[in-house]
Amino acid sequence: MMRTQVGIVGAGPSGLLLAHMLGLQGVESVVLENRSREYVEQRVRAGVLEQGAVDVFRRAGLAGRIEAEGLVHHGIELRFAGRGHRIAMSELTGGRTITIYGQNRVVADLVEARLRAGGALLYEVEDVAVHDLASDRPSISFVFGGAEEVLECDVVAGCDGFHGVCRPAVPEGAITEYERGYPFSWLGVLANVAPSTDELIYAHHPRGFALHSLRSPEVSRLYIQVPAGEDLEDWPDERIWSELHARLATDDGWTLEEGPIFERGIAPLRSFVAEPMRFGRLFLAGDAAHIVPPTGAKGLNLAVADVTVLAAALADFFAAGSEAGLDAYSATCLRRVWQAQRFSWWMTSMLHRFPDEGPFGERLRLAQLDHVVSSKAAATSLAESYVGLPIP
Repeated sequence: MMRTQVGIVGAGPSGLLLAHMLGLQGVESVVLENRSREYVEQRVRAGVLEQGAVDVFRRAGLAGRIEAEGLVHHGIELRFAGRGHRIAMSELTGGRTITIYGQNRVVADLVEARLRAGGALLYEVEDVAVHDLASDRPSISFVFGGAEEVLECDVVAGCDGFHGVCRPAVPEGAITEYERGYPFSWLGVLANVAPSTDELIYAHHPRGFALHSLRSPEVSRLYIQVPAGEDLEDWPDERIWSELHARLATDDGWTLEEGPIFERGIAPLRSFVAEPMRFGRLFLAGDAAHIVPPTGAKGLNLAVADVTVLAAALADFFAAGSEAGLDAYSATCLRRVWQAQRFSWWMTSMLHRFPDEGPFGERLRLAQLDHVVSSKAAATSLAESYVGLPIP
C-alpha cells in the first residue's frame, strides 16, 4: 500500500507540470504513466507556446531551455489567393508573443525537473484503475514491475489524455460530453531542412489547407489537409512535397525548400469537451477533459492553464483546508476552454476546404480571410486569441 496527497495519472505535460507546481507548494504527489519514458519524451505533438504559458514556466523555474532554444515569434502569415498577409501579433496585442518549442522538449524538461526534485514518477505501469472517487479517500490500483499496488490519496488528477482511464471511470450522467468531428485529417511531417519561413504560414488553397511551421533552425514542421480516413501509405515523399508546393505557392516566386522527411503521421481533427471537469475528488486536466483542432495551437496551452488553476486550488486545500478553489476549478477552466474551442473552430472553418460546401462556401471563406487581413479590428481579434488569454 502506498500513500500520497495527490495521485496523478499520466506523465504528459499536464501531469508532470502539475506535479512540479505542487512540489513547489510542498504538496506530495505520485505520477503514474503506462507508457515508457522514451515513448513519452519522443512523442511529437504541439509546438506553439502562448505568452501566458511561457510566463507560467518562467515562474515555475522551468523556462531555462525555452528561453535559450525556443523561437520567439511576433507574427503569423495568412496565405491565400497566391498572396501572403502578415498578422503582426505583437503590435496588435501590446507586445505579446508566441514561442516555438516542441511539446516533447517540454516533457523532457519536466521529467528532468521531477527527477531532480526526487519526486515519484513510475513508468510502464499496467492495469491502472481509479476507485472511490466520490469519497474523501480515493485510490488508484495498478501493476508495477509485476506486483499489484494500491495508491491511496486525497485527490486524483486525471491527466491521462482523451483515451485514458479516468474520465470513463466517472458514473454515467455525471459528465456531459460535447463533441464535433471534422471531415478531414492533418498529415504532418518533420523534415531535415531549414524552414523556408521565419514565422508560421497558414495557407488556404482550393486543394486544401497547408501549414508551414518549424521546430528549430534546421528542422521544418509541415502539415497538409487530407481526407478523413486517408492511408499514410498513399502519401510518399514526392506526393507530400508536391502538395505543399502547390498549396503554399505565391505569385511573387517564394520558394519552399525540400529535405529528407524523417517522421510522418496522420491525425483526425475533433473538438471535444467534458463538462464539468470534476467528479468528487477526481479532477480532469488537459486532453482528458478537452480536445481542440490544432489549427488554433491551443491544446498544450489549455493543459498549462488547467494545471495552473488546479495547483493553486490544491495548495489552498492542503494548506488551509479551503475547498473554494477546487469548487471553482471546473467553471474557471471551462470559460477558457470554450473560448479556445470557439477560436479553433473559427480558424479551422476559415482555412480548410470542406468537401460538402461547394463554390459558395469557398467564396465565403475567401471573403472571411480578406476581411481578417483588411480590418485592424478583425486582425486584432485573431492576434489576441492566438497569443492567448493571460493565465492566472
